[in-house]
Amino acid sequence: MFKEDTIAAIATAPGEGGIGIVRISGESAEAILRSLFIPANKLNKEKEYLIENRKLTYGRIVDPKTGEAVDEVLAVMMKGPYTYTTEDVVEINCHGSMVSLKKTLELVLRSGARLAEPGEFTKRAFLNGRIDLSQAEAVIDLIKSKTEASYKAAMGQLSGRLSEEINNVRQKIVDVLVDLAVNIDYPDEDIEIMTYEKIEGQLQVIEKDLKELSDTGYTGRILREGLNTVIVGKPNVGKSSLMNRLLRETRSIVTEIPGTTRDTIEEQLNIGGILLNITDTAGIRETEDTVEKIGVEKSLNSLKRADLVLFIMDLSRTVDEEDMEIIKQLEGKEEVIVLLNKADKDKKFGVSDLKPYFEEEKIIITSMENGTGLKELEDRIQNMVYEGKVRASENVLITNVRHLNLINKALNSVQEALISSEDKQPFELIEIDVNEAWACLGEITGEAVREDIIDEVFARFCLGK
Repeated sequence: MFKEDTIAAIATAPGEGGIGIVRISGESAEAILRSLFIPANKLNKEKEYLIENRKLTYGRIVDPKTGEAVDEVLAVMMKGPYTYTTEDVVEINCHGSMVSLKKTLELVLRSGARLAEPGEFTKRAFLNGRIDLSQAEAVIDLIKSKTEASYKAAMGQLSGRLSEEINNVRQKIVDVLVDLAVNIDYPDEDIEIMTYEKIEGQLQVIEKDLKELSDTGYTGRILREGLNTVIVGKPNVGKSSLMNRLLRETRSIVTEIPGTTRDTIEEQLNIGGILLNITDTAGIRETEDTVEKIGVEKSLNSLKRADLVLFIMDLSRTVDEEDMEIIKQLEGKEEVIVLLNKADKDKKFGVSDLKPYFEEEKIIITSMENGTGLKELEDRIQNMVYEGKVRASENVLITNVRHLNLINKALNSVQEALISSEDKQPFELIEIDVNEAWACLGEITGEAVREDIIDEVFARFCLGK
């Protein structure tokens, strides 16, 4: 569908840099390059020169109308099908000036290409069969990865590990569908009779596979988007000091005066390959100060949205109503780590006093003054995110919400089929649910997906990729 359609775009990020790249893909890519590019040793000769495949050539981009040299460049021609899009691809390496890049792109468009849509180069790679849809989506994750763990998860998906897992499960589903179809369509033929026990055994294996994939969704989402972490506590217990310790820089103001932090302060940091979207909140307490009251309200709102809450208490002060009010706010929150801070001072209470409210393994003794407990905190966060599972580099993780929703939908269909089989329902009814599971997994790889979904996926890409 693209043979007579050539696209082009600037493939590097906006701004100044050493180089910038204009990318062209399509049947006319070489002709467009020939019309604009003159190698350095051919500047005063005819343009019928050889452009060697996959070899960078030094020369100039020249406006064919005026003869004006726009930039000195390195250009490369890559013949399909062994290219990113499987089509002929040209990349022109200009100086990293936006003026140079825009002028070069304008000449390319004037010579017969059209401006590519966001993600259209990768979309062509998908539509031309070089990668499947899940691999195409991994390109976005790779570009946006902020930690080594998220990078490895994206690379695993890009290399086809998720596709392999999905296709293995789909093949097991196909085996069930084939057995069902044969028994439905040819009930009187001399074939192996499909029993409900056999169906249930096959479906239970598929259910187990899908559950294992679904269970990685939490870890995958955290690696992709980050762990929304909120630091809470009453004023002057060490919240800002913890923020500064974790960031290894002074980001929050620390004083002896309670209520110094009056607004939420948001930062990102990397703990063991896990991105933390961390928020330092205003101290939660009753106050008549209008500004501080707004800060407390923001703190409570941040608390509701948090994946992880770091609740700090001051060991040098007795537990009071302000502490108990925060404990009340934490009811129902599963992921809470309690930090008993200021361990370097005289203690007014201990871990045993908090047992009615928190499990002992969720409590860590800390001192922001000397760094006590911070390594234990970092280890606890990593263990919580990975939930005892292998790391991203060793296993397939579901990092994409679309994929997770489709896996859960397929899992639900398989479970419905199991219920129907246990109830000895007709094979035709079981087949409907099994077929639905097969179709859901096909939407992940793109083998069975609507065009509007494909368009939506690639609309999230940057221009030139």
